[in-house]
Amino acid sequence: MTRRPAPTSWTNWGGNQSVSPRRVEKVTSARDVAAVISDAIRRGQRVKAVGAGHSFSPIAVPGDVQITLEASGAPVDIDAGTGLAVVPAGLELHRLNRLLWQSGLSMQNLGDIEAQTVAGAISTGTHGTGARKQGLAAQVRAIELVLGSGEIVTCSPEQDPDLFSAARVGLGALGVLTRVTLQCEPAYYLEAAEEGMPLAEVLGRLDELADTADHFEFFWFPHTSVALTKRNTRLPGPPAATRSRRRASVDALVVNGVHELFCRAGRRLPGQVPKLNRFLARNAWPSHYAGASYEVFTSTRRVRFVETEYAIPREAIGEALARVRRLTETYARAVTFPLEVRFAAADDIPLSTAFGRDSAYIAAHVYRGQPYQAYFEAFEGVMDDYGGRPHWGKMHSLTASRLRSRYPLFDEFLAVRDRADPAGIFRNHYLDRVLGLPAAGGRPTSPRPAPPG
Repeated sequence: MTRRPAPTSWTNWGGNQSVSPRRVEKVTSARDVAAVISDAIRRGQRVKAVGAGHSFSPIAVPGDVQITLEASGAPVDIDAGTGLAVVPAGLELHRLNRLLWQSGLSMQNLGDIEAQTVAGAISTGTHGTGARKQGLAAQVRAIELVLGSGEIVTCSPEQDPDLFSAARVGLGALGVLTRVTLQCEPAYYLEAAEEGMPLAEVLGRLDELADTADHFEFFWFPHTSVALTKRNTRLPGPPAATRSRRRASVDALVVNGVHELFCRAGRRLPGQVPKLNRFLARNAWPSHYAGASYEVFTSTRRVRFVETEYAIPREAIGEALARVRRLTETYARAVTFPLEVRFAAADDIPLSTAFGRDSAYIAAHVYRGQPYQAYFEAFEGVMDDYGGRPHWGKMHSLTASRLRSRYPLFDEFLAVRDRADPAGIFRNHYLDRVLGLPAAGGRPTSPRPAPPG
C-alpha cells in the first residue's frame, strides 16, 4: 500500500466533478483496503474508491480518503472451460477484454466505452444495448468486498445472497469491491452495419430493428430528420475478412476530431448549430465491418461531454422520444450532440435500471463547457412521466423519496446497506441524496471543494 499526498483536486473524465480529498491511498489488495478502512474508522473519516472517473454524477466524488485500486500485478484467473473469470475489481475493461479474448472468451455484452474499471462499470449499472441482452452486472457470479467495518467478505448466490444481489449494482454504498467473478462466453465475432435512415422509418420499424439484431442502437441529432443506426450481429465464426472501422459513420461523426471541430464551432456560433447538425446527419455514410466482439462494441471517446440517461419501459420509447424531440427545439438549440437510444432486457438486480422490465434508454449529451442544466431538467421532466430510472453514473436530480417508488426492492437494498455500512463510512453527498441516511446516522459528509478555477 502506498500513501500519496492529496492532489490539488480529483476531477472526473467529463470535467464536471472536482474535489480535493484529504488523503489518497493506492492499494493492491483487499488487506490494503481493510487497513485503510480501519484507519479511517479510527480517524472518523469517510472513504470512497475511485475508478477511471467516467461517471458524470458525483457518485465517485471522494470525501476524506480516496482509494485507488491498482490492478497491475494482481492475479487474474480465467477458466476457459467454465467461462468464469476471477479478476481484480480495479482492472480496466479494455485490459479485461483482451485477456479474455486471448483465453477464448468474450463478455456477453459491453457498453461503447471500455476505459472504466470492472468495479465502476458494474456498480453504476453499465448496460450496453441489446433487446435480449442484460447489463454487465448480470454477468457477475461472485464478489469479494470490504465492508464498512473493515471485514473482508465474499458473496455469491449461495453465500450471503442478499448482499450479493445488492452489491452487483451497489453504487459504492456497500463496500469496496476488490475481486469480481464474471461469467463469460466463448469468444465471438460481430458484424456491424452503420447507416443513416430517415428517423420516421426507424421509429416505424423500431421493434423490428431492435429484435432482429443482437445489439441495436441509434443516434438522432436535434433539428434533423435522420437517425444514425448501428446494428451488431453475431457471426457463427471468424469473418472472411475484417474491415477498418475508421470510416464508420457513428465513429466519424460522434467520436473523433471531426465532431470536436463542429462542437467548437457550435459553441462559438450557437445560432448555426441546426445547420451544423443537418450537415453532419446528411453526410453520414454507410459502413459495414466485422471483428472481435469487444472491438466492435467499443470506441475511444475523444470528444468530452456531460451526459444524462434514463431507462423507461420499452413500450413507451416512441411516445417519450417524440416529446423529447419537441423539447430540444427550445432547450437544445445549441446542442451539437445527438440523443442516443439503446435497449436492454429485464433483470433481477435491485438497483439495476432494468430491474423487472424490458427497457429502452434515452441519453442526452452536451459538449464540455456548455450549459446543460435547463436541457437536462426538461429532459428529466419527460422521463418522470414514464417512471424513468436515471443511470447512476450520469446526471440527474432525483432523491431517495422519488426513487423509492421506481425500484420495488429499494428498501431491501437499504437494509443491506445499513448492515454492510452501519456507520456510513462510504457515504458522500450523492449517496445521501439518492439513498437517504443510514439507519445509524453518523456525522455529515464533508468533502473539501476544489479550489476555484
